[in-house]
Amino acid sequence: MVVAADGSLFIPTQKGTIFKYEPQAGTLSEFANTGGHPLGMEFGTTGDLYVADAYKGLLKITPSGAISVLTSSTDSGSAIRFADDVDVTSNGIVFFTDASTKFGARSFGGTLPASLLDLMEHGPNGRVLKFDPTTGRTTTVLAGLSFANGIALTADETHYLVVETGTYSILKVPVQANQPAETILQNLPGFPDNINRNADGTFWIGLASPRSAAMDFLSGRPFLRKVVQRLPAFMRPKPQRYGFVLRIDEAGNVLETLQDPSGAYALTTGLIEGADGTRYITSVTEPDLGVIDSN
Repeated sequence: MVVAADGSLFIPTQKGTIFKYEPQAGTLSEFANTGGHPLGMEFGTTGDLYVADAYKGLLKITPSGAISVLTSSTDSGSAIRFADDVDVTSNGIVFFTDASTKFGARSFGGTLPASLLDLMEHGPNGRVLKFDPTTGRTTTVLAGLSFANGIALTADETHYLVVETGTYSILKVPVQANQPAETILQNLPGFPDNINRNADGTFWIGLASPRSAAMDFLSGRPFLRKVVQRLPAFMRPKPQRYGFVLRIDEAGNVLETLQDPSGAYALTTGLIEGADGTRYITSVTEPDLGVIDSN
């Protein structure tokens, strides 16, 4: 989900529809339908909405709702199979994640089944891509990640934070090329998903599910992982229902956590703060938008 400059919320769904919700009026309308599976979104400085669509690649949607595909492959010809999250610099450079180059979201039955297969394999199939609108080039800036998920620029745009779900880690990466990444948070108690920067420069991260003993056990046993991947879907490890979001600074210090052990609102992917301080929580599977009133 993303908040527009006027306070409106733009909310993507698994059926391709992006809804526009106006909190003050309480109205919900359809803004666009990508015909794919929109995941992470971010507004550029010109008001265009950039969308990481798991089925289609990197999209741009104008304020009037006109959709164009910016890129579906890298300059080297490598297909973007699981565009996941996106952020845009003030000069229009787009950084976005391709969660898995092996288990494509469309090819493997959707985003959740594909993500579970990639996490079970525990392979280095994820990457961060950069799209330059002035040249139209799409290049890989960071590869070898275990399910590259959420991405968010720091306030000064010198770095971006990227979620590596398969290693339960958050990396801080210089925007300037050929500089090393730093792991600022690791050994998280769940599978980190999306990351969103707040107005104060801190970041909210959603943990979609607590860590799985079965998945941890399989991580160091490649033969068993292959066996489990070939089992029917109902016999493979599944996410647990638990609500969990946390807030960090750009150094990786944990500042706040919100948890719901009951799992009443589960598979939490992230949290966005509205202009009035209302906190909106998103989910992979819930049919509703989670809301924590600022009052």
